[in-house]
Amino acid sequence: MRLSDKAVLITGGATGIGRATSELFAREGAAVAVNFNRSREAAEGIAAAIRDAGGRAISVGADVSEAGDVNRMVETVGREFGRLDYLVNNAGWTSRVPHEKLGELSEEIWDRTLNTNLRGPFYCIRKAAPLLERQDGAAVVNVASMAAVGGRGSSIAYVASKAGLVGITRSLARALAPRIRVNAVAPGLIRTGFAGWTEEHCAAAEATTPTRRLATAQDIAEAILFLAGSQAMTGETIYLDGGLTTLGPS
Repeated sequence: MRLSDKAVLITGGATGIGRATSELFAREGAAVAVNFNRSREAAEGIAAAIRDAGGRAISVGADVSEAGDVNRMVETVGREFGRLDYLVNNAGWTSRVPHEKLGELSEEIWDRTLNTNLRGPFYCIRKAAPLLERQDGAAVVNVASMAAVGGRGSSIAYVASKAGLVGITRSLARALAPRIRVNAVAPGLIRTGFAGWTEEHCAAAEATTPTRRLATAQDIAEAILFLAGSQAMTGETIYLDGGLTTLGPS
């Protein structure tokens, strides 16, 4: 098991991409901190399942948009595991607003989207950096979105938040080198229910994707694991949309 002496904190680790990532890192032997905000039962269930399988895991509640919550969460992880090797910034929030309906994109939606998707990862990295830099091979992986590239997505606020996350991925990769690598994954549309897209919408997108399949949460988790371990990469964003953005619809 490649990560038997490592520890990882995964924000939003109880559902969707976060759940798949928590389970994958645990199978590779890492001690896993499963962060949740509202999904306490799911997070506790995942942590318990990891422990039942012989692994190490805790669930830890925090709203990543609140700096005080983040500070307490990271301190808990450091106290419980005695180290932190990887941080996966996966927690996110969105509310679907058609891009042309500018009047419906309220200040409340803007604030919650940016606070969760952009401030949150920065707060987590800022607090976790002193722990991470103690470990050889430490890495941060941010979960961005293809919305940052194509300007499409559940709302303009969501696009802006993920574009900002790609930007600070590069900035922090420079700032934290050489001790901490910082990379990102940018999923396209996936079937997790995150933004409430219908199956009809997913099927239509899938039909135009060069691979004729949408990426899955497991696909994203495997890319996150790769970036956590790849010593040759920092400041990069991996596109995971079946070639749709690079090659165009087919």
